[in-house]
Amino acid sequence: MFNKYDVLETINMIEREHLDIRTITMGISLLPCVSGTAESTAAKVYDTICIKAENLVKVAEDLSKEYGIPIVNKRVSVTPASIICAPFAARSAKVGVALDKAAETLGIDFLGGYSALVHKGMADYERTFIETIPEVLATTKKLCSSINIGSSKSGINMDAVRLMGNIVKKTAELTCDNDGFGCAKLVVFCNAVEDNPFMAGAFHGVGESGTVINVGVSGPGVVQHAIESIPTADLTELAEMIKRTAFKITRAGQLVAREAAQRLNAEFGIVDLSLAPTPARGDSVAQILEEMGLESVGTHGTTACLAMLNDAVKKGGVMASSRVGGLSGAFIPVSEDIGMIEAAEKGNLNIDKLEAMTAVCSVGLDMIAVPGDTPASTISAIIADEAAIGMINNKTTAVRIIPAPGKDVGDCVNFGGLLGRAPIMPVHKQSSEKFISRGGLIPAPIHSNKN
Repeated sequence: MFNKYDVLETINMIEREHLDIRTITMGISLLPCVSGTAESTAAKVYDTICIKAENLVKVAEDLSKEYGIPIVNKRVSVTPASIICAPFAARSAKVGVALDKAAETLGIDFLGGYSALVHKGMADYERTFIETIPEVLATTKKLCSSINIGSSKSGINMDAVRLMGNIVKKTAELTCDNDGFGCAKLVVFCNAVEDNPFMAGAFHGVGESGTVINVGVSGPGVVQHAIESIPTADLTELAEMIKRTAFKITRAGQLVAREAAQRLNAEFGIVDLSLAPTPARGDSVAQILEEMGLESVGTHGTTACLAMLNDAVKKGGVMASSRVGGLSGAFIPVSEDIGMIEAAEKGNLNIDKLEAMTAVCSVGLDMIAVPGDTPASTISAIIADEAAIGMINNKTTAVRIIPAPGKDVGDCVNFGGLLGRAPIMPVHKQSSEKFISRGGLIPAPIHSNKN
């Protein structure tokens, strides 16, 4: 049984080491909203979200005051909108506008779920829906989109991969006045999970119940401080310290998640153990890796350090919560992590090394800015590489990439807030066009046949 006294030991973490509840995310099923027209469905979607999540912001603020734990973001995720919009796919933007309007009305930070699951095939209505994404992201403020293009059981849908390269490019072009900001709200997944509380990739899975509370806890600064306290420890001792620290962090998340679910008349879903950094110094996954002994993140040994960190965080967190899910690990978004930003600016960190790191981290290539003239086929190839890592290793991988219009290597994009800034990183100039144009399906690996 958990009570507020369970978090007293974390007070120092909160005040000095950037511990926070990164997000309380309410997942809402919109399946009952499906109607014959775009207008009637959009109206039902808006009403349902506003009723279900009416008290989300207030409850989060009340819990923050009561327990003294900052709750940074209040978010909503919904059933993948391509399902809701199937009867009128060409007019899906109507529902997109309703989703964004609901987010504005509620005063939440983001709403995720303008999404489609096309990992094994892509119906005509799904293709039509996906083609609406650039316009919808360009004309809404808080709406986020994600597409699942592969899985370890089905393989990689390369037709969807090819399409998403073009969608990313068009989204950047339509938001060129803000450095392609629309792409910061668009994620391409392999092995997407149904209970992810983090944006931009959150959606409410069809296997979930009607209304669910999922919480993401973050504390890179806490972990860094713990490692600093044992400067001569060997790696076994470091791993044990990280596990103990993750246990304490997760206990706070479990408490807040259960209490929020009760007050909001929703089910408690999961606590996501992910270490999600911010651009603030002292709240960086990269700086954790450097505290472990690397001169700079990106140098040789980075992948090994990240693998150990990720594993230790999961082991410690699992013991502290009855329900662990989401993505659960260490995020490595370039623009949202001051250590990653500085390493990229110095040339110590490149996309190839980041790709290697995604084999052992929580998700994938995240918030990476590349030259605006990068071909759509190259973006598709980057997505395919990342999906292959996820498919073969039976883990979630993703790409959130920003081809910044009019910018090249040496320039920078700056989105402010938690999204931070990102130096433009070089990509390989050699073409992948012929490979991407083949289309079809990359078959699932042999170890997927487990039935």
